[in-house]
Amino acid sequence: MSQVDHRVLDGWREALEAELPTAIELRRRVHADPEPSGAERRTADRVVGAIDVEDLLDICQVAETGRLVRIGAEEGPAIAVRAELDALPGTEDPANPHAASNGFMHTCGHDLHLSALVALVRAARRLELPVPMLAVFQPREEHPPSGARDIVAAKVLQEHDVRAVVGAHVQPLLAPGTVAATPGAVNAAADTFEIVVHGRGGHGGYPQLTHDPVLAMAQILTALQQVVSRRMDPLHAVVLTVGSLHAGSAPNVIPDEARAEGTLRVLDETDRVPAHEELTAIVEHTAAAFGCRGEVRLHEGEPALVNEPALTEHSHGWLDAVGFRLSEPLRSCGADDFSYYGQVAPSLMMFVGVPTGAGDGEPTTLHHPTFCPPDESVRDVALALLAGYLAAADSLTPAMGRVGR
Repeated sequence: MSQVDHRVLDGWREALEAELPTAIELRRRVHADPEPSGAERRTADRVVGAIDVEDLLDICQVAETGRLVRIGAEEGPAIAVRAELDALPGTEDPANPHAASNGFMHTCGHDLHLSALVALVRAARRLELPVPMLAVFQPREEHPPSGARDIVAAKVLQEHDVRAVVGAHVQPLLAPGTVAATPGAVNAAADTFEIVVHGRGGHGGYPQLTHDPVLAMAQILTALQQVVSRRMDPLHAVVLTVGSLHAGSAPNVIPDEARAEGTLRVLDETDRVPAHEELTAIVEHTAAAFGCRGEVRLHEGEPALVNEPALTEHSHGWLDAVGFRLSEPLRSCGADDFSYYGQVAPSLMMFVGVPTGAGDGEPTTLHHPTFCPPDESVRDVALALLAGYLAAADSLTPAMGRVGR
């Protein structure tokens, strides 16, 4: 297997370096003014403005507030590279640089991802591309309805003849300078559920005249742990979380019903339906044992995110070539709607290590109000996206030269 043409790679890196100041300035503006899922209009406008689209061959709106930008030949196969536009609800730590104060926060790194993709797009305009690049600035990753699902449903990727989709996500669990590119399932399928236990309320001093839904719900929540510990293969990752519980309004009144909400995550798609069935059976039968009626309302979320093995393995050489160290395989029961893209083309999601640390020395996690990697992380995400794009392009144009490990 031949080695990478370092003249080509050096050209890419030089072009990227030249575009980083613009990308970092965009990152700061977006970080200070985050917008929630479905309302990313200012963010999308800033992205378009930073790219300077006057001489681009193709730009269009997608999934309402999203944008697609094509660079390179107008026709023929393309490689899609995705970044997200939306932010999370919450109050960011005011000590963060360029902290937001509008009730939303970029504490999942989307500001870094979209800025890195802008840098890559601007760099790509300086170079002769081996394969056209389709930049996907996606809305609604954090909250349904999924922007990725809508983009896939609109068939715009097929219209652009997309042959692979590449993404990168910052990950504070990894050391700076490292990237995880793991073949197979790397994020879980994530579904939400609502449990309603219908009983018969009454006076707290006369429980014999009631069918207490609170007691039934308490037993259900305990019994539900059987889904993971006794019903699923212990070698398969499954997580069941109940995060919301509501019942009653007075201490001396047994209510008519109790409600709970939670998430069910599986890393192996084959576990999804059996886990749903077990959850429903436990709720219905446990409630019945207490003279109540249990109801489960399931809302299917993202499928499992599966990295296409051949593309992922091939990316390792390119990641090494741009200066990253490969981490140990990284899989988690987090979820990302990037998984929908894998239904229409081979996909690759990489996790990029970033510096982190709260003021008290404790590590900061994704979605935490203190999570705010430095501006230099824009470069790392951009280089990871570049490596993924080149790996995918290489698979379509073997003559450009391959790298191996």
